[in-house]
Amino acid sequence: MKKKDDATFGARIRALRLEKGLSLEDLAGETGYPPELLGRVEDGLVAPPVALVLQLGRAFRVDIEQLAGETERRATQRRARSHKKRVASYAYTPLTNPAPDKHLRAYLVSLEAHEDHKGVEYHHEGEEFIYVLEGSLVVRVGRNVTTLEKGSSIHFNSALHHTLSNPSDLKTELLVVIYVP
Repeated sequence: MKKKDDATFGARIRALRLEKGLSLEDLAGETGYPPELLGRVEDGLVAPPVALVLQLGRAFRVDIEQLAGETERRATQRRARSHKKRVASYAYTPLTNPAPDKHLRAYLVSLEAHEDHKGVEYHHEGEEFIYVLEGSLVVRVGRNVTTLEKGSSIHFNSALHHTLSNPSDLKTELLVVIYVP
């Protein structure tokens, strides 16, 4: 039998949700993500994007590091040499250490050629700044579409739905900084 701390990410999210007496619809209202996606995360069928993990941490009022179980923490330590995490169609490397009193989260994000962030549109409380280190990027914020090339940036209200895609034949590298109030 698994210890509670060794449960999967999705199982821990489900346990927190039930502990707080929330339905998937209630949690959807708290996070802004559809109940179907949240259910798939809980079932372990979908790896949650960073923005969803941030929203879950805010909804449950826990530091996002507390959402990782001991098994995942050990696995992360084994991967510490590369610090790279893969989520569906992109890879990200945390550049800052999260803490309850810290509001900025910085990531090095890689998008493969001709790749979209798969799944849902992102949206989370706060602000987001994206700087293109290599390649190019199409950013859709609400109905606005902006194309960025190496050396250009965008800053926006991250509560608005947003998506990223790499239209180029080369891998795109980004510096992404998220402010979480």
